[in-house]
Amino acid sequence: MKPVSSSVLIPFVHVTLLFSFLWATSARTHEDFLQCLTLHAGNSTSSISQVIYTPANSSYPSVLEFSIQNPRFSTPATPKPLVIITPLHVSQIQATIKCSQKHGMQIRVRSGGHDFEGLSYVSYVPYVIIDLLNLHSINVDVENGTAWVETGATLGEVYYTIAEKSRNFGFPAGLCPTVGVGGHFSGGGYGTLLRKYGLAADNIVDAQMIDVKGRILYRESMGEDLFWAIRGGGEASFGVIVAWKIKLVHVPSIVTVFTINRNLEQNATKLVHRWQYVADKLDEDLFIRVILSAANSSQEGRRTIQASFNSLYLGGIDNLLLLMQESFPELGLVREDCSKMSWIESTLYFAWFSSGESLDVLLSRTPLTRPTFVKVKSDYVMEPIPEVGLEGIWERFYQKEAKEAELVLSPYGGRMSEIPESAIPFPHRVGNIYKMLHLVLWEEEGIAASERHISWIRRLYSYMAAYVSKSPRAAYINYRDLDIGTNSKEGNTSYRRASTWGTKYFKSNFNRLVHVKTMVDPTNFFRNEQSIPALSS
Repeated sequence: MKPVSSSVLIPFVHVTLLFSFLWATSARTHEDFLQCLTLHAGNSTSSISQVIYTPANSSYPSVLEFSIQNPRFSTPATPKPLVIITPLHVSQIQATIKCSQKHGMQIRVRSGGHDFEGLSYVSYVPYVIIDLLNLHSINVDVENGTAWVETGATLGEVYYTIAEKSRNFGFPAGLCPTVGVGGHFSGGGYGTLLRKYGLAADNIVDAQMIDVKGRILYRESMGEDLFWAIRGGGEASFGVIVAWKIKLVHVPSIVTVFTINRNLEQNATKLVHRWQYVADKLDEDLFIRVILSAANSSQEGRRTIQASFNSLYLGGIDNLLLLMQESFPELGLVREDCSKMSWIESTLYFAWFSSGESLDVLLSRTPLTRPTFVKVKSDYVMEPIPEVGLEGIWERFYQKEAKEAELVLSPYGGRMSEIPESAIPFPHRVGNIYKMLHLVLWEEEGIAASERHISWIRRLYSYMAAYVSKSPRAAYINYRDLDIGTNSKEGNTSYRRASTWGTKYFKSNFNRLVHVKTMVDPTNFFRNEQSIPALSS
């Protein structure tokens, strides 16, 4: 059933004056905006006041902060929304879109708050946040192998609810259970099942969304072009996705997992080098990613590099051992390294929960660890990096800013090589051995600390240029990175400027996305620093 429901820093004083002017100007329309919401909220008028939060509300700070997963965008200098709406009904979203247009306010739509550049909850012009956390129902249809998932749901809630109905089904999405499905699915979304079933977006069969005119659309009424665009092109450019209809995938009753850690003294360089030649060619039931980080050496006072080979196999231990002996014997996998469990239990394993943890933890929207400052980048690797290239990475990981840094190498091949580049906006398919996530974390507060760590990851990214995809140097939109190019801070831009980042995320699919955007949102109402431009805007 269908649901009802920077590289250039502006001096701080200039930023403060700009924000003060904008917010003072917008305050004059603030009350008018709230009255407009009440007028247009339809049958839910009686409850609209329950879902509106302004800075005058004592609960406003907690509502704003609850889903902010990156403290870089939770500082006194960070712009704040004039209003936060936590809708309970579709009509409240329709009213917010209508009133925001009428009163010149931008909209930010937040599902789980994991946007690495904060674009789902920060704007540099007066804005309102639509926080979808109340719209998180999940209706599983076991008989037809589908589910309707509201976009405020988290991945953990999706996995838990599917398993509650059937242990024979799963879904090929991400590993972090607190990630919201709204942004995750609309940018592609992947996890340990991608070599078997592709991306989350590859397995979406319908959607419910609200467009710039306030219309409720499904696949049939929105048309195939728009339905194509929202599955990998990012929802923030086209409207507000209220729910996704997903196709569930079959998983065996027992899966096998393992994590093998090897450092430089244990031949890590040669193992990572060898992994590059086999990772995308393994049986599609076998996923082995590599997590690279600095670690303490067995030699006192020295540092080393640790490579963690982290794997899911859709089958039993005996078959896995045979496959590994044939394809990657160098890793030295033995029976004692392996653990068998159900697929739903494996979602806890890959989210780093302790063994024996209750599945109920998947229902929590609170991250396992306290959010820390983070900056990410992404790359695609099409040719194995030589050992000398890997050693250059190790040198950079010995620097102090890399204490909490990681490179995560996720293998492609299998189903990912079978799906055409143009099937959905996500174009990174055949020819890619693996995707690389660059990640640096830090806890020290202040601009200086942020600059040091961001500078480090930029230097690493610069070093990697010789070893990754080129023309364009491809990137993954869900690993949002404003360094690769932006629109203006108001979100308006030219096609030429937007193409600097758009072709990195979408390659030639960017042109089709621009065409769809121009058709469905010609005034470019739904926009941010990396939204698809409308040619007429």
